[in-house]
This record gives sequence, structure tokens and C-alpha cells, in this order.
Amino acid sequence: MRTVRLGSQGLTVSAEGLGAMGMSVWYGPRDEQEAMATLNRAVDLGVTHIDTAEAYGPFENEKLIGRALGKRRDEITIATKFATEFDDDGTPHGPNGSAAYAHRAIDRSLRHLGTDVIDLYYLHRVDPDVPIEESVGAMGEMVSAGKVRYIGISEASPALVRRAHAVHPLTALQSEYSLFSRDVEHNDVLATVRGLGIGFVAYSPLGRGFLAGRITHRDQLAPDDVRRRMPRFTQENIRTNLAVVHKVTELADAKGITPTQLTLAWLLAQRVVPIPGTKRRTYLEHNAEAADIELTTEDLAAIDAVAPHGVAAGERHASPDR
Repeated sequence: MRTVRLGSQGLTVSAEGLGAMGMSVWYGPRDEQEAMATLNRAVDLGVTHIDTAEAYGPFENEKLIGRALGKRRDEITIATKFATEFDDDGTPHGPNGSAAYAHRAIDRSLRHLGTDVIDLYYLHRVDPDVPIEESVGAMGEMVSAGKVRYIGISEASPALVRRAHAVHPLTALQSEYSLFSRDVEHNDVLATVRGLGIGFVAYSPLGRGFLAGRITHRDQLAPDDVRRRMPRFTQENIRTNLAVVHKVTELADAKGITPTQLTLAWLLAQRVVPIPGTKRRTYLEHNAEAADIELTTEDLAAIDAVAPHGVAAGERHASPDR
């Protein structure tokens, strides 16, 4: 796996990362042994940018990464996040972007991950009741203290990105971006981060698995799968969105690749770092192959024609949770 510079502050990461969230929460049954094997296989393949958050569990995903990759810490870059306030027993208390909670959260994440420094620390969501300057100011203090190397924010508007960046240079913005969610191309988010030298990390790059082409009916989702609460995954919207997936699949077939690989290659061509999530080695290996696929100008135009902005039926979120 090749590496790329993420932003202009000095961080280098694998061209594709791995979103570890689903290994611990929200996407149906979990298998810790397979998850640990998948994390180690990712590092073997050079997929070394591992993305987590204290909210995933809460805490369980960070602990899993610490157990799986503690002995390989020097081979990986770890990204984690804070936003919702949790007690140490996992009881949630809603958004808290205060400096006091930020400092409490980073110390706990360091402990759970079994490391003395986080490579990339995000404000997972901006707290509407706390000035962004306070949250990012606290994160800058963590950099000065050597607890964090680089900082970022997630799902923020251009105005908030500019305010945050003025307090302490941001290395990355993480937001949803896929062929089903192209808002960042049209709301000035991508243009803003590029103008400021901030990298972009794309979460849910496969449309929460939809663009892989394996979801055809709502009943395929486990009873506790969070996607059952998302408007895009009503059965009516599944039927509508499958028509788009079929067109993407036709383009992929013509190139001898899969719709997953075409979708990830398209994102890589946008000069962003996708972090597809998976719980299994097979899917991980398949995803990683996309980094070697080059799309022509004609390929990109054909993709734009079948999956333009706004093509997906249904809102991407039922709530601000992720």
C-alpha cells in the first residue's frame, strides 16, 4: 500500500485506512478473534491508518485495537476521537466539547489504546454549546504536551473549519463522502480544506456497505444493525438505490473489478483518504486492492453520469450519531 501526505502539517498515512468501528458496535454480530486477525492483516498489507473513537463501544473499540496492535504500535498511525461525554463506566451524558472534558477524554483514550501518544485526534462532533475555539485550544495543548501529534475535526462547516484552523492548524477533516454522499463537493467543505492545506478523510466510503452491492433487502440487516434506523435503508429506498448500484456494477464489470473497488478507486482519485470499515480479512484484502486501480478521465466521467450529487434516495442520517 502506498502512502500519502494527509494535510500539510507533516502526517503521512496509508492511501487507504481502516475504519474499525464495526468490529465493536452497531453493524450486527461481532467476532473478536476475526477482528484482531483483520487488524493485523491490515498492517501486513500496509493499511496502517487505523480509525477509532471513544464512542465506539463506548471504549471497546479502542481497547480492541490496543490488544490487537499494541506490539505493532510503531507500524501504525492511530486516529481516535472525542465528543460525547462518557463516565468511566460508559454512561453517556450528551455532547461535551469543553476543555476539561477534552483533557479527561485524551488521557482515557491513551490508556485504553495502550499508547503514550495519539497520531491524529479528532473532535468527533462540534458541541453547539462550546465555542470551537475552546475545544481546539484544548487539543492544541495536548500537542504541546506530547499526547497528540496532529489534530482534526469531523462533520464541520467551512466556517467552523476556518475558526478551528485559526486556533491550531488542522491536519484533517473527516466527513462522510461516497458516491451516495457527495455533499462536500457542493457545500464548500472540500474547497475550504484544500485551500487551507487540510487533508480530507472519507468515512462510510461505500455508502455504509450499500455500494458493495450485497445489500438487496432490509431483512439482511441484523436486528441491532444501526442501518435499520437510517432513511436510506427503508425497503422502498433500497429498491431505488439498487438501481444506482446496478449501474455502478456495470461500469466495474467493464473494467474487470468489483463495485467496491471502483467506488474506492473513485475516492482515491478525488485525492482523499477513504477509511472503509470491515470486520473480516477477506473484505479487507479486497478493499486494499483498490489502491492499485487507476481510473481514466473517461471512467470518472462515466461514474459521474450514473452517480451524480443527490442520486441516493433517503437522508444519510436519522440522527447525528455515527
